[in-house]
Amino acid sequence: MGHAVTAKPVIAVTCLSFEAKVAAGPRIAVLCGTAQRYADKLEAAVRAGGTGIISIGIAGGLAPGLAPGDWVVASNVVADGVRIPTDGRWSHRLLRALPSAVYADIAGVDAPVVSHSDKRDLHRETGTVAVDMESHIAARIAAAYSVPFAACRVIIDPAERTLPPAALVGMRPDGKADVLAVMRSLASQPRQILALLRVVADARAARTALFRGRRLLGDNLSYPHFDEVQPEASR
Repeated sequence: MGHAVTAKPVIAVTCLSFEAKVAAGPRIAVLCGTAQRYADKLEAAVRAGGTGIISIGIAGGLAPGLAPGDWVVASNVVADGVRIPTDGRWSHRLLRALPSAVYADIAGVDAPVVSHSDKRDLHRETGTVAVDMESHIAARIAAAYSVPFAACRVIIDPAERTLPPAALVGMRPDGKADVLAVMRSLASQPRQILALLRVVADARAARTALFRGRRLLGDNLSYPHFDEVQPEASR
């Protein structure tokens, strides 16, 4: 998926290419890649007729007890000490579609939260249960344009897991896998192979849950405001 801007009502904000494929739907405009690089694209999509923004994909776990594959529906997104609320109607429709999901605050950050200790500290400081690098940017733009915002994320790495270096170099800015970078990291630090294999297993569980949950959310990602979309915005 690229950065195409369309007049579809729902804008799905993702990071990885497989997340973009999961989020896609007939009335969904998908943005994929490093969030800091497409903030302007997201604003353009809203101006072109997008009436709702959802952040969907994977997240790191911060709260003990959340396992790879568990869903979290955000009640607020917390970044830099600011809490941005999600749209209540949309969030509760997501929860009805995903009855086992946790409803709690999530954190937005500009750099990966890698170690167990950093995850623990972020959880204690903010009360958030999960973290990603897209939701806070999407939430800020939704708030600036007064459009409904929601976030639902699947845990990939639990709170007790520290990510190996190879897991952090494996993504290109466009959201696709960088296999060569992973191989170079393994060649330079071969002892991380066991930790990386755990990450692969966690990723498989998260990916399976994401695809299964996407089917439950329906074509419109449970968006409740289609009846409020003006005709010129939905063409």
